[in-house]
Amino acid sequence: MNVITNHMPTDELQRLDAAHHMHPFTDGADLAKTGARVITGADGVTLTDSNGHKILDAMSGLWCVNIGYGRRELAEAASRQMMELPYYNTFFQTTHVPAIALASKLAELAPRDLNHVFYAGGGSEANDTNIRLVRHYWMQKGQPERNIIISRKNAYHGSTLGGGSLGGMSGMQTQGVPVIPGIHHIDQPDWWSEGGDMSPHDFGLERARQLEKAIEELGAHRVAAFIAEPVQGAGGVIVPPDSYWPEIQRICDEHGILLIADEVICGFGRTGHWFGSQHYDIRPHIMTIAKGLSSGYAPIGGSLVCDEVAEVVNGAGDFNHGYTYSGHPVACAVALENLRILEEEKIIDRVAAETAPYLAEKWQGLTDHPLVGEAKIVGMMGSIALTPHKDSRAAFAAEAGTVGLHCRTRCFANGLVMRHVGDRMIIAPPLVITKDEIDTLIERAVTSLDETYDLIRAEGLYKVG
Repeated sequence: MNVITNHMPTDELQRLDAAHHMHPFTDGADLAKTGARVITGADGVTLTDSNGHKILDAMSGLWCVNIGYGRRELAEAASRQMMELPYYNTFFQTTHVPAIALASKLAELAPRDLNHVFYAGGGSEANDTNIRLVRHYWMQKGQPERNIIISRKNAYHGSTLGGGSLGGMSGMQTQGVPVIPGIHHIDQPDWWSEGGDMSPHDFGLERARQLEKAIEELGAHRVAAFIAEPVQGAGGVIVPPDSYWPEIQRICDEHGILLIADEVICGFGRTGHWFGSQHYDIRPHIMTIAKGLSSGYAPIGGSLVCDEVAEVVNGAGDFNHGYTYSGHPVACAVALENLRILEEEKIIDRVAAETAPYLAEKWQGLTDHPLVGEAKIVGMMGSIALTPHKDSRAAFAAEAGTVGLHCRTRCFANGLVMRHVGDRMIIAPPLVITKDEIDTLIERAVTSLDETYDLIRAEGLYKVG
C-alpha cells in the first residue's frame, strides 16, 4: 500500500494538531506538551507513523478493523456507490438499494429472530436509539411506567448523553453527562478486582443476581430492559465467569424484561463467532452493532431488533426518531463488502479454529511474568491484570493506572499498540492476524513487560498498595 510521504515534518503536524484539533478522551494540555503520534498509513495489522516507524496494531484501531488495513475492495465499493448514489436519506417512506441489501444480509447473519435493523452512524447513536425503542415499545404495550433500563458499572455504551448514561464509567458522568432519568446500574462481573474470597462460579452468580435484586427493589412493572456487553471491552476486557450469562438470561426470561446485547465490540467475529451472543448463548431482543460491521472503513452502526419488538414499534404509527446518516448508502455498501470478505474468506472460521486458540495459548503464557496475575481471552480480545502480588490479586502502591500507563508507553516504544485500562493491558488485534504476527505481538509484549518491571522497581512502585 502506498503511504503519502510528502507531508509536513512531524513537529509541524503536531503543532497544528495541538492548535486546532480537540481529541476525544485526551488531556489536551498534556498532548500539546508531548505531541500526538501521527499515523500516515497502514497495511494488514501494521501502522506507519510520520517518522516511518512500523507499529503492530493489537487494538484494531478502536476494536474495529476486523479485516485489517488496506483492503482495496472496500475503497472500490465506496467509490462505485459514491458515483451511483452518494447520499440519500431513509426518512418519509424512502429507501435505497444498499440499505435494503445490508438489512437483508444482517437478518441472515443474526441469530434467532433478529430480523430488523434501525440504522445509526455508530454504536453511541444506536444505544440512544435503544433507549427510545424500549420505552416506546412498552408504552405501546400499555405499560408506560416500564421505562427503567438497568446497566452495569464500568460498562461502556458510547459517549453521547444517552450512551454515556447507559454506561457505568464515573469519569464520563462527572463531565456534563449526568445519568438521564430511568437508568440504574448494578455491579460488574469482574472477579479479579472484586471477587474477594469467592470462587469465580459463585461470584458470577452473585453479580447476576444483583439484576434480580434490582428488579425486585425497583418493581418489575417499572423495568424495561437490561443492557450489557457480552464481554466488557473498554472496561478492561472483563470476561465474566461461566455462571454469569446463563443466570442473567434466566432472570430476564422470568421477569419478562427486554435484553439488549451491546455487540459493538464483540460482533462480527471478535469472539470467534459472528456475535458474542452466540458465544455465550444469549438470546437478546435487541443487539447494538457498529465497528466491525464495516471494519471501521466507514462510520455505520445500528440496532438489530427482534420480530416482536419490531412489530409493536412498526405498528404504532410514526417512530419519531432517526439520523441524517441512518443507512448512508456509501457506508452500507462498504459494510456489505466487508461482510462478503469476512464470509467468503472464512475469516471468522479461521479465527475460531486456528488463530484464536494459538493466541490464547501464547497470551495465557504471559502469567509466567512476575508482573502478570491473570490473563483472560475470548477469541481475539484479551486482557492481562498487572499486580505486585499474584496470590492476593493486590493493587500497586501507586495511583491506579500508573503502572498500566508505564506499560503502554513501553509498548509504543517497542512498536506495539496495546492499550491500558487502569492496570490492565488489553488487546483486540485484527481478525486477519497470522500466527507469525501473533508471535511478534507476544515478543513485543514480553519486552514491554520486562521494561515496565525494571522501571517500576527502580521507582519503588513494585509493592502492594
